[in-house]
Amino acid sequence: MKGLTENPIFQMACQQFDAAADHLQIPQGERERTKWPKRLITVTVPVQMDTGETKVFYGYRVQHHLTLGPTKGGLRFHPAVDIGEVAALAMWMSWKCALVGLPYGGAKGGITCDPNKLSVGETERLTRRYTMEMIPFIGSHVDVMAPDMGTNEQTMAWMMDTYSAQVGRAEPSIVTGKPVSIGGSLGRRESTGRGVSFLADRAADILKLPNDSRVIIQGFGNVGSVAAYSLAKYGNKIIGVGDRSGAIYNAGGLNIVTLHAHFQTHGTLEGYSEGDFITNDDLLIQECEILVPAALERVITEKNAGKLKCRILAEGANGPTTPAADAILRQRDDVYIIPDILCNAGGVIVSYFEWVQDLQNFFWSEVEVFDKLYRILTHSFDQVLKEAKVRKVDHRTAALSLGIQKVVEAKKIRGLFP
Repeated sequence: MKGLTENPIFQMACQQFDAAADHLQIPQGERERTKWPKRLITVTVPVQMDTGETKVFYGYRVQHHLTLGPTKGGLRFHPAVDIGEVAALAMWMSWKCALVGLPYGGAKGGITCDPNKLSVGETERLTRRYTMEMIPFIGSHVDVMAPDMGTNEQTMAWMMDTYSAQVGRAEPSIVTGKPVSIGGSLGRRESTGRGVSFLADRAADILKLPNDSRVIIQGFGNVGSVAAYSLAKYGNKIIGVGDRSGAIYNAGGLNIVTLHAHFQTHGTLEGYSEGDFITNDDLLIQECEILVPAALERVITEKNAGKLKCRILAEGANGPTTPAADAILRQRDDVYIIPDILCNAGGVIVSYFEWVQDLQNFFWSEVEVFDKLYRILTHSFDQVLKEAKVRKVDHRTAALSLGIQKVVEAKKIRGLFP
């Protein structure tokens, strides 16, 4: 496990686990069995590039546990992906699925590449070869993938087709986040962002914030852009949005429609004229009521946690807040945190709905999908608030404790195979 324990993102996931395990007083043997991933898979993925040369990429898949059912988690294409990051994301997915009551263990996958520098043909060949390398380890009742950073519905369609060709039949339940035309679920693409905005709106009601609260969103991919639209529909004012190039800030409010059109056309927020172009570091510390980090991990750190000027921190990304930053925010006690394993759970919840629909060949309307999603999020949110109040702990410890405890109990009940 040396390669894992040296990775800062995995170290962070372990710190969070250990803090919750201390709170729950989990015995050491049960901690070890619950913390460490069941499988860590690394593969080489040779791909013929458009130039005719063969380039070898590195692919990863980590399956954290299969105690409650198949593993579930996204696949990301990003230049910085490594086995430690993937293992941390798989661990967080385990607690997330348990927290919201899904019959899954956590998983995550990734390929170290820059998807912006690959042609459509190269991306397809990379996806299909990675899928072939994973065939022995995946299946509708073993491990089900979904889109993540750098991947999308088309990526999942290629994966489904590759797997289906190998087993000799259409197998839509092998992945979620597919196009609706081949077994995808209505509402899946928007589910994470709409879940973030739904919970942020619930928190704003609890805190009695104004209906036109100011919102800043760091990250303008699928999660961030949908959250921006949804929060604007609730009546809030989007004053800042960031992407990998930097951020656009306008204290008077941004026009999300024209901003998104610019982003779709140019692939970046840079050059948008209806606001000031600032750094993402500066964006995070602007005054607002709702701050949504919806990009990469570890963006809220001990360097900026004391400078945040938000009332609600709605974690759309996985692991955006480091343990050191958490300690500072607990001392401040003026930032209402909706932790990532709850805040961004909308995606895996609707992925679960898609998987169920595929297995049954019975599909739901979009209204049914979101009604079920909001019911689960409401129940899980209420459970976290209750746990935090009863145990006198912060929201993150409460959410992690609820998820981890379910996995620990399941492992104890199933027993240890000789």
